[in-house]
Amino acid sequence: MNEASTTTDRPGRLRRALDAIERAGNKLPDPVTLFILSIALLMVISALMAAAGVGALNPADDTPIQAVSLLAPEQIRRLVTELPQIFTGFPPLGVVLIMMIGVGVAERAGLFSAALSGLVRAVPRPLLTLTIVFAGCNASIASDAGFVVLLPLSAAVFAASGRHPVAGLSASFCGVAGGFTANLSITTLDGLLSGMTQAAARLIDPDYVVQITSNWFLMMALVPVISIVGTVICERIVEPRLNAGPPWIDPAPAQEDPERAARERRGLRAAGLALLAYAGFIAMLAWAPGDALRDPADGDFDPLLRGLIGILFLAFLLAGLAYGIAARTIRSDRDAVKMASQGVSEMGGYLVLVLFAAIFVTLFGWSNLGALMAISGADFLKSIGAGGLPILIMVILIAMTTDLLIGSASAKWAILSPVLVPMLMLIGISPEATQAAYRLGDSTTNMITPFMAYFPLILIVAQRYRPDFGIGSMMALMLPYTVAVFIASTALFVVWYEFELPFGPGVSRDYALPGG
Repeated sequence: MNEASTTTDRPGRLRRALDAIERAGNKLPDPVTLFILSIALLMVISALMAAAGVGALNPADDTPIQAVSLLAPEQIRRLVTELPQIFTGFPPLGVVLIMMIGVGVAERAGLFSAALSGLVRAVPRPLLTLTIVFAGCNASIASDAGFVVLLPLSAAVFAASGRHPVAGLSASFCGVAGGFTANLSITTLDGLLSGMTQAAARLIDPDYVVQITSNWFLMMALVPVISIVGTVICERIVEPRLNAGPPWIDPAPAQEDPERAARERRGLRAAGLALLAYAGFIAMLAWAPGDALRDPADGDFDPLLRGLIGILFLAFLLAGLAYGIAARTIRSDRDAVKMASQGVSEMGGYLVLVLFAAIFVTLFGWSNLGALMAISGADFLKSIGAGGLPILIMVILIAMTTDLLIGSASAKWAILSPVLVPMLMLIGISPEATQAAYRLGDSTTNMITPFMAYFPLILIVAQRYRPDFGIGSMMALMLPYTVAVFIASTALFVVWYEFELPFGPGVSRDYALPGG
């Protein structure tokens, strides 16, 4: 009896703590207001830093970096004149709008609901959560499309199986965001980061080469770790807490209809054939002579990887059209255009928030505060004089901290790599090991920062099922995942480092200076 009482008390205390976080977080202003206040605070801080003459030397080329006042006339002028470009150039915006056109057709034609019913039947209930987290980890092969596509689908899958849809959303968010850097295959992120790492490494060794596969082995090992951890947290902590809270609503409850079921089967067959033909066409472009989807210089598949957003857009569009025509939910071209338009029209709230998110991210870069923070952090690492593993764990923590303010993995690494990579090479740590530590820390706090570019989109999806769901609700929902993923991924990194396992093909943890 005592054991049962202890077991019951523990989740009770945890639930009360998370509920307190949720209540406190929900007292925060609307996300748009939060960004506006953050912009105002950033402008004041930048002016104070500039007036104090805060600056540093760029370790890459010894050029001075000074804090820039965002209240200076030239910066205000720049903001006013470049505002349209700031908005339209915000990286997630194009991805979301393009994908929502294709997804809008597929969703409103009925493809998703029909496919979800089949998925629920095909995946055994005990494996549903694991499957969703695993899919989320590997969704980064399609760049940011996993945020747009997989998260709403996961919520709907849980709803269709009678489970709390926000739990399904949280599980896929753990995989997509917490496991953004992990994948069983090479992704566009590998190419982006390895290129920056190589440029930084050549500040010390002009001939150093960082391969795109430099972290592949560790990233593959991270997939099952995050999948298992995410499943345990969802089923043991998150879902029981959600079930004990307010009831969820189903915005589109399913209705039994034998005739509709027959149409859905025809539609699914048509969609499957369309996707099969499309996949064959893409394979032909990738492998046939002519290098349509390969780099003509060396024959690698970088153009194919970088073009996955466009490829997926057409895949959803073609599958949706094929399904709709066969299931007779699309009877004319006007139906298809209307469905695509509805997919975009629902993004109105997201577009308003993106405007202010884009302004904040851009101004943060203009102020140079991000670069100064990176240099200060790197100087601190150097000053403590610790061994290789403690330094790399500090890199993980720095990446986690900066991720709370800057969501883009490549943007942060562009700031940090010229500082961290050369510095750690000088103390015997390979660039690939530094990059791996950064990648582990980078995605861990993606799940809890409201400044993550897709956080508003995820919040909107959750509010379909829980209209009272706010920023605090999302932070409390994802905090257990963040803590667990940090512990598990750091433990994996420690094992990898201590046993001197290769981070990628032929990649060591150690580095020796030329001639040293």
